[in-house]
Amino acid sequence: MPSGRGFGGDMAAAAASANSDMFDEIVMAEERFHGEGYQEGYAEGSHVGVIEGRRYGSLHGAKIGSEIGCYLGFALTWQCLLQKCMDEKNSKKIRVLDSLIGMIQKFPYEDPTYDKLQEDLEKIRGKFKQVCSMLNIQSDFRIGTERSSLAF
Repeated sequence: MPSGRGFGGDMAAAAASANSDMFDEIVMAEERFHGEGYQEGYAEGSHVGVIEGRRYGSLHGAKIGSEIGCYLGFALTWQCLLQKCMDEKNSKKIRVLDSLIGMIQKFPYEDPTYDKLQEDLEKIRGKFKQVCSMLNIQSDFRIGTERSSLAF
């Protein structure tokens, strides 16, 4: 019967198509696995990058906070010491100390996205060096674990 032959022909075509699909799956497996691997790697890398970025930001923020805290403690101590014997020289030093204290108090601790953060930090460092120069004090303090001195 012609219809039986057609049916057999359809089965042969279906078998060939199934073999072709299987072959295509094997050939395309590398590409599919490459894409899946890329997606998994990207997701894992993003996760690890966020963790590493948070750790770096915390460490760097802590260093900046320690540095600024040291400057503030230094300035407040000298301000207190100089106010005990007021004269013209001390008056000028106190004005510069007040300026440093004001800069530190205006520093945006809470906003890491502040676009002038590094610029303001450099201004504070410069003012600190100016104060040290006026007080005839070395300004290269070091904070380190290997010795007990301060450094920035």
